[in-house]
Amino acid sequence: MSLLFHPDGKPDWPRLVPFSLIFICVSALGIAYTAQYGFEIKPCILCLYQRIPYALTSVIALAGIMMPRGQGRNILTGICIPVLLVGAGIAIYHVGVEQHWWVSAAGCGGSLATETTIADFQAALQKVPEKPCDAIDWTLFGLSMAVYNAALYTALGIATFLGLRKMIAKTR
Repeated sequence: MSLLFHPDGKPDWPRLVPFSLIFICVSALGIAYTAQYGFEIKPCILCLYQRIPYALTSVIALAGIMMPRGQGRNILTGICIPVLLVGAGIAIYHVGVEQHWWVSAAGCGGSLATETTIADFQAALQKVPEKPCDAIDWTLFGLSMAVYNAALYTALGIATFLGLRKMIAKTR
């Protein structure tokens, strides 16, 4: 039938879970880069940080696919869960910054540092300011990309946990 399903139509969990992780994470990165380069939506530093767990999860899942079935693949898939939850944490933190629940510690508040000399002041005027993390450039149904990332990371972490349980059941 296909690489991800047995001939009887049942899912091949040890292949389906890592392939799904790669597909979803690469798709999320594709959407982020399309927004950045295709629609010129400039990301802030927290937006860029949110991309790291997607990329890391893709690499770990790819390494899992390359391993023979069994414990190694299960372990690598299991490592993806905390990586995804860290991504959810970064996204939730970003939502809090956007909503002004707290101030960002990532240095993306959008304010200039106090300058002490004329040369420092001139250099600051030449520098392109970073995009503030509390500026929301795009929303869908009133929700920012950070909100969607938080939901996707959380759902993907839970789905990966459930998929890992199925994978472990198949290796016993």
